Amino acid sequence: MTHQPAADTLPVYLVDEAHWGDQGSDGLELSPGARAYARATGFEPKAGRLLVLPGGESGVEGVLLGVGSDAGLAAAPFALAKLASELPAGRYRIVGALENPDLAYLGFLLGQYRFSRFKSAEVPAVTLVPPEGCDEHTMEETARAVNAGRDLINLPTNALGVDDLARVVHRLAETHGCSAREIAGDQLLAQNFPLIHAVGRAAAVAPRLVEFTWGDARAPKVTLVGKGVVFDTGGLNLKPDNAMLLMKKDMGGAAAALTAADILMTLNAPIRLRVIIPIVENSVSGSSFRPGDVYTSRKGLSVEIGNTDAEGRLILADALALACEDSPDLLIDFATLTGAARVALGPDLPPFYTEDEAIAGELSSLGIAINDPVWRLPLWKPYATMIDSKIADINNAGVGGFAGSITAALFLKRFVEEKTSWVHFDIYGWTPSAKPGRPEGGEPQAARLVVALIRSKYG
Repeated sequence: MTHQPAADTLPVYLVDEAHWGDQGSDGLELSPGARAYARATGFEPKAGRLLVLPGGESGVEGVLLGVGSDAGLAAAPFALAKLASELPAGRYRIVGALENPDLAYLGFLLGQYRFSRFKSAEVPAVTLVPPEGCDEHTMEETARAVNAGRDLINLPTNALGVDDLARVVHRLAETHGCSAREIAGDQLLAQNFPLIHAVGRAAAVAPRLVEFTWGDARAPKVTLVGKGVVFDTGGLNLKPDNAMLLMKKDMGGAAAALTAADILMTLNAPIRLRVIIPIVENSVSGSSFRPGDVYTSRKGLSVEIGNTDAEGRLILADALALACEDSPDLLIDFATLTGAARVALGPDLPPFYTEDEAIAGELSSLGIAINDPVWRLPLWKPYATMIDSKIADINNAGVGGFAGSITAALFLKRFVEEKTSWVHFDIYGWTPSAKPGRPEGGEPQAARLVVALIRSKYG
C-alpha cells in the first residue's frame, strides 16, 4: 500500500554512520538550524540514538534516529519501537528506506504496549504513518493479538484463574463465529482425561479442557495445543518461594496458542483450525496427586508420578492424545515446560522439537526472518531411558536431572501418533528485561512464527 506523507506529519530521519554529516550525500532535508543543533548536542548516528530537533510550528522540526551501519534496519527490525516510548506526542513518518517495512511497523506497534490493568500506564500519543510497502492491516491485527496475549500472561492468578481463562477461550471462539466445548471437574474422568483431572483436582476451581474448531472442514487440519496452568505451586513437590513468584505465567503456552489462533482466524487462513487448551491450577490440598502415584492416561499409557512439579507435561499428554484422534495434518503445542530450556538457551530463544525435517528448516529460517527466533533441539532417543519407570510405562520426571527439556519433549512424544507431523515449543513466555518491541513482562513467544509457518505452508 502506498502512503502519501501528510502535511501534519513530522519526519523521522534514519541516520546511518556512512553518510551522517556529509550534507551533499546524507539526503537529509534539514534546516541549517537543525544541523547546527545536532552538531551542538554532539549527536552521533549510533544505533538507537534519538534526537528531537526543535523548530517548526509544532515546536519540533523532525527527529534523527541513529541506525549505526544498519541503514535499512535489517539487523534490528524492531528499532522503531523506540519511537513509541520516547517521542513527544505527534504523528510521524519515516524518511529512509527500510529492509522490511512490515517488521519495522510491527516493532513500533509492539513498542506501544503497556500493561495497565492495575496501575495507570500512560501511552504517549505517538502515531506512525505505516511505512511505504507495509501491510498495515496484517501488522496491526498481529500487534493487537500479541498484546492481548501479553495481557493474559501478565494478569495475576486472582484475575485470571481456571474459569477466567476458560472464558477467554469461549470469547475468542465466539468472536470468530464458532463455539467452544468445555469439559470440567469429574466429567474429565467420565470422558477419559485422567491426567488433567489429577493435576487440577486439588484446586478450589475444578480443572477443565476447552476446545473449539474453526474454518472449512475440507481444508488442511491444523491443531494448536497450549498448556494452561494458571498457577503452579509445584504441588506436593512444593516450589521454593523465589521459584513461585512468576508462576502466573505458567499459562503462557495457552496464551501463545490463543494468540496464534486469533491471528490465523482474523486473517482467514485457509485451514481447519482446532484449538485445545487444558486448564488447571496445580495446588496443594488433601486431594493433591502424589509422588509415586500411577495414572492411566487417555492414550492408555500408565504414568508414574516422579515429581508433581512436572505437571505441565501431564495435562499436555491427555490433550495431545485427544488431538491425534482427529488425525491433524499438523499438530503444534506451546508450553512453559522446563527451566532446563532456559538454562540451555536463555529466556529469548525458545527451543523447539520436531522430527519433520522440512518444517524444522522452515521454522529456523522464518524465525530469523520475522524476528521471532527459535532453536531446534533434538528428540534424542537414547535419553528416553531417563524417563523409564519400574512400575509403569513411563515416569513423568525421570532421574538424573540431565537434559530436562529433551526428556520432557520425549515424554510428550509418547502421546503423539507416529504418523503425525508434530512440533513442540518449550517457551519461557516472559521478557525479563525490556528490548526493542518487547517490553518487560509476558510474551507469547513463537505465536507469530507459527502463523508465518502456516501461512507459508498452506497459503
